[in-house]
Amino acid sequence: MTLVAGIDSSTQSCKVVICDARTGAVIRSASAPHPPGTEVHPDHWWDALCAAVSAAGGFDGVSAVSVAGQQHGMVCLDSSGQVVRDALLWNDIRSSSSAADLVDDLDGPAAWAEAVGVVPVAAITAAKLRWLADNEPENADATAAVCLPHDWLTWRLRGCTDIARLTTDRSDASGTGYFDAASGEYRKDLLELAFHGRRPALPGVVGPGDRAGTTPSGVVVGAGAGDNAAAALGLHARGGDAVASLGTSGVVCAVSDTAPSDPAGLVAGFADATGRHLPLVCTLNGAPVLASTAKMLGVDLDEFARLAISAEPGAGGLTMVPWFAGERSPNLPDASGTLTGITAGNFTSASIARAAIEGLVSSLVYCREKIEEQGVHVDRVLLTGGGAKSAAVRTIAPALFGGEVEVPSEGEHVALGAARQAAWALTGELPEWDVPRETLTAPASPEVYDRYREIADTVAGVVPAGVSPSR
Repeated sequence: MTLVAGIDSSTQSCKVVICDARTGAVIRSASAPHPPGTEVHPDHWWDALCAAVSAAGGFDGVSAVSVAGQQHGMVCLDSSGQVVRDALLWNDIRSSSSAADLVDDLDGPAAWAEAVGVVPVAAITAAKLRWLADNEPENADATAAVCLPHDWLTWRLRGCTDIARLTTDRSDASGTGYFDAASGEYRKDLLELAFHGRRPALPGVVGPGDRAGTTPSGVVVGAGAGDNAAAALGLHARGGDAVASLGTSGVVCAVSDTAPSDPAGLVAGFADATGRHLPLVCTLNGAPVLASTAKMLGVDLDEFARLAISAEPGAGGLTMVPWFAGERSPNLPDASGTLTGITAGNFTSASIARAAIEGLVSSLVYCREKIEEQGVHVDRVLLTGGGAKSAAVRTIAPALFGGEVEVPSEGEHVALGAARQAAWALTGELPEWDVPRETLTAPASPEVYDRYREIADTVAGVVPAGVSPSR
């Protein structure tokens, strides 16, 4: 049996799966935690990777490995390959004003969308480099190379110390703000713009099925990928598929041959892990909305789901806009949640539970619509993430997504995507591993989503109350 390994180095932990290269069956697996915080020395990622690999039985018998990692972030290295300062993670928001400055520096969001398909926000690397240049110029001066979390781990796996040997892939590079996924080229002028004239070395871009190199022991190392691209690869998402993930936040992405260019900045023009594109929209609010509402109702999540299922579609006219933590899509960081349409008849625990789930799923439907407005056709929705385990979400989501969704079997889809990529690098062919899915259906209820959009647009100040939004 030929074995391949996939590594998911996420914000919270490092997960490793070791699979049969032919079937994708998981032979062994393990994980190790990362420290908390939004500013972390990369050595902690390496220590967790080594611990997880060891707990999974090591690389004994493994022929190839690939690393998928948390996207964006900033890892700065000096000329000798040493880390200049702790890495800033994607969720470090100190670069928010730096992102706004960058948008202005290139004549607004439309110019960024046209240049690289991404409008700067705090998460992306370009904004973090601007923050570094403005606030820690001595560290900016010492930065001889800048890379991403998965780039650095791939480099370490290969036993490298020379910054000239850093590599990345299209999917992760497309989230930096200085890589154009449509052309497959770096925009070094935008790197220089972000870093106030400095131009550090950047990782070489490895093709989707190509090899980044080998480990010192001879294990083939694949290109690696950003976490969303690896998840799509692990789920076998194809053209026409949208992956809707309901975790801590909400994420909807779609595999497409078309590179988006959204001047509003909602749809990020990322690349996927196969040579195509992965337009993506992210919300700030995900499954914690359900936990918060259940807590307010004084019930556990199982009872919360039972209550929601017991209520009629539309929750008797009750609508929740679940912007509990502000919102990113639409871009309303100071927004708050709204519960409206309350009557004596619908102000019940069951209707409130139903409205919370309908509002949360509707926010994902909105994300899909924004992707479709970029000319991306979606004919299948794959529902994943921790929130997809809820019986109520599984009952209600198909109705809002048009009558049907598919729920892949549980698993570490990011790590599995990395393992599938490792097999591709090893054999030269992308394997067709089986991913069991359950198809869920329900009568479509577009009127529920239409009402949500009317209320959400009113809350956002897009349309006056009582006026239906243009769709």
